[in-house]
Amino acid sequence: MEALLISTGVVALAEIGDKTQLLAFVLAARFKKPVPIIAGILAATLVNHGLAGALGAWITATLSPEVMRWVLGGSFLAIAAWTLIPDKIEEDETRIAGKLGVFGATLVTFFLAEMGDKTQVATIALAASYGAPLMVVAGTTLGMLIADVPAVFVGNKFAEKIPMKLVHSIAAGIFALMGVLTLLKVDKLFG
Repeated sequence: MEALLISTGVVALAEIGDKTQLLAFVLAARFKKPVPIIAGILAATLVNHGLAGALGAWITATLSPEVMRWVLGGSFLAIAAWTLIPDKIEEDETRIAGKLGVFGATLVTFFLAEMGDKTQVATIALAASYGAPLMVVAGTTLGMLIADVPAVFVGNKFAEKIPMKLVHSIAAGIFALMGVLTLLKVDKLFG
């Protein structure tokens, strides 16, 4: 249960102001059809984070515990630093052929936007750390939805009221704490 809760919380925080949340704003403004946009976000996230969770499980089975500790600790610290860098959405990520429809456009753009994104990397690290990839994927997907679904419904008005710097600092602090505790061999943090 801890894997689910931690994964949900850190990804929900990390996603605020992330390029995929900005993409949700753009898609909502462009298509004005929240249900297929949310369904596309859910499907893209499940596939993307499912692959990331599988990679995390493979890493757990492949690396020795000592090497794993250093890789995970360093990964969490890198994600903490990365979280402090503001994301900007690229125009190319919002252009998808009209033949795909709202769901298809959302699915493809979200999947591609998440490739190599900090929340995907966090999913890999969390799945490797907890050794419970299904719970982590469920948590990171829920965290994405917590951050992105409101973006679909309320658009940029909501985003302007969120203290992005504070939210990013809190998320970065959580990732940094996880990195330091991992490096210090605090086993109780991860199961």
